[in-house]
Amino acid sequence: MSAVRLKGMTWSHPRGYEPMVACSKLWEEQTGVGIDWDKRSLQDFESYPVEDLARQYDLIVIDHPHVGEITTQNCLAPLDRHGDPQNRQAVANGSVGGSYESYFWEGHQWAYPIDAAAQIQAYRADLVGAAPTRFDEVLELAEAGKVLIPMRPPHSLMTFFTLSANLGTPCTTTGPGELVSIENGAPVYELISHLMRHVPDRCYGMDPIAVFEEMCKTDSPIACVPLIYGYVNYGIEGFRPKRLSFADIPAAGDNGPMGSALGGTGIAVSAFSNHVSNAADFALWIASGPVQRGPFAAAGGQPGHADGWSDETVNDVTNDFYRNTRRTLDNAWVRPRHKGYMAFQAAASERLNLGLQGGETAQSVIGDINALFAGSFE
Repeated sequence: MSAVRLKGMTWSHPRGYEPMVACSKLWEEQTGVGIDWDKRSLQDFESYPVEDLARQYDLIVIDHPHVGEITTQNCLAPLDRHGDPQNRQAVANGSVGGSYESYFWEGHQWAYPIDAAAQIQAYRADLVGAAPTRFDEVLELAEAGKVLIPMRPPHSLMTFFTLSANLGTPCTTTGPGELVSIENGAPVYELISHLMRHVPDRCYGMDPIAVFEEMCKTDSPIACVPLIYGYVNYGIEGFRPKRLSFADIPAAGDNGPMGSALGGTGIAVSAFSNHVSNAADFALWIASGPVQRGPFAAAGGQPGHADGWSDETVNDVTNDFYRNTRRTLDNAWVRPRHKGYMAFQAAASERLNLGLQGGETAQSVIGDINALFAGSFE
């Protein structure tokens, strides 16, 4: 048996941690290579420097907006230089939406998608007959006190991104010009402002998990969350007192559930690892179709591979989570990924919330966000 033992870092939620542990146990049985996993909070996951993690861990679960920063730090190993090309191509072919491509930057693949996500819609089937298909319906439910939406940064900016693209005026992903024109951004800002006047102020401090936890309470009046990163666990019977249903996002524009801001995670390999080849082999294996639809999904993971999204058993267990949101995922929008993007995302989210809470005009808020975006390229 090999003496190789790797260290991995993922994020602290059953969906992020338990499938890594379960699959690593199988991997060790097959190869003798062991992996010990640590976990960090969701907030840390969205903001903690990847370079610092790469100096401590062989395997790191990341999200795609970090790739521009990562390439300047030379802290991750390009995965296109490791593993069997046919197996890599099979993972690429099985990507849900733009998940695989979102980790491709400056000619190299920096991670394999293991978890596919975008803003989707969550609802309580026992409180509303069917999921709204139009945003106007959401506003009516909000006026009746039946809607929450996560607006804790960076989720407020993700909602702005999603609605911009859904209205047919997606934000730019390259700079250093404007993120969005005042003409195109103002209707988006006003739509969010309208919604926020009819939901509790505590939404500004809530992330998706906080919203789901409140929505799942037996006595919760919340029937709909129009835009939220999906967590498959809440569609599983018995996970919480009330089981949630999921659907494509309600359309504000005329093209259906288009433009949701892509999320999800990928598995990357540290360039500082003493076992890059071993780590890359595991990364490719856990991202493969058979593993994603099998032990990964069975342990509570949310697959990044289409084999998991189309599997009948996986859908049956999760209240058709995958089948009912696939159109949104396949038509998702990929965020900017340049070196300065992560700092921009944090600052722009805070500025957007400040404007919404203070009743500021769209012109002042979008003007400041555009200035922040231009500055992120300096």
